[in-house]
Amino acid sequence: MEIFIVQNEQQLQDAYTIRKKVFVEEQNVPLSIELDEHDEHATHFICYDSSNKPVGASRLRFIDNYGKLERICVDKGLRGKSIGKKIIEIMEVEIIHQGYHEAVLNAQTHATTFYEKLGYEVISDEFIDAGIPHVTMKKTL
Repeated sequence: MEIFIVQNEQQLQDAYTIRKKVFVEEQNVPLSIELDEHDEHATHFICYDSSNKPVGASRLRFIDNYGKLERICVDKGLRGKSIGKKIIEIMEVEIIHQGYHEAVLNAQTHATTFYEKLGYEVISDEFIDAGIPHVTMKKTL
């Protein structure tokens, strides 16, 4: 597995491909919500397997005094193999590299235990985003 910051248009399209597969096709999020106005200014991450197939992606935005982890996804057949954890760790390194010390994300409620194991704490009540229950979580880096 190789995870890094997107550097070119092909890598960006690969990130969009895995995001569409997970969020649009699998979770029925409308494409107009999944790909939004924030994509243009975000830092995108891509994960390729050993055959150079995109298998994970995410994006990072800097808001106020924190880095916001968004659109974290892993191909369904590869979940449970620590790819999501590795993507988040690389995103956290980039947050620190950019001079920030706090990470925030909106987690689907079924994934809160996953994020808690990585040191994130729930800081909001449950809310609905794209028809899916979420909570906001935070971690000091």
